[in-house]
Amino acid sequence: MNLNHEPTVEQLAQLIAQQRDTADCHILWVCDSGNVHIDRLADHPGESEFEQTKPNMRARLKMYRRGQGYLGKKAAADTEYVGRVLQTLEGVWGQVKEVKVVDRYC
Repeated sequence: MNLNHEPTVEQLAQLIAQQRDTADCHILWVCDSGNVHIDRLADHPGESEFEQTKPNMRARLKMYRRGQGYLGKKAAADTEYVGRVLQTLEGVWGQVKEVKVVDRYC
């Protein structure tokens, strides 16, 4: 999914559904080309260390803690939630000049 190419709720829902909420903590982030990624935090002690390993990161949401229901098939089925996440990403994307951490949804 790319924020520069008219992303849809369905595309984001598909990305969210691919993750296992119980597997680990995750970070949803956007690279400088506009591609949206969701990566496990397993190999990094914290959010700032994760950020340092992604020099092309331009925006990210606060960490999704394991087992909180933010990822996985159930979360992806909640179109209101997925829509708010997408709206937040689109709103931030046009303003990003350096790495922006988003800590709340629209």
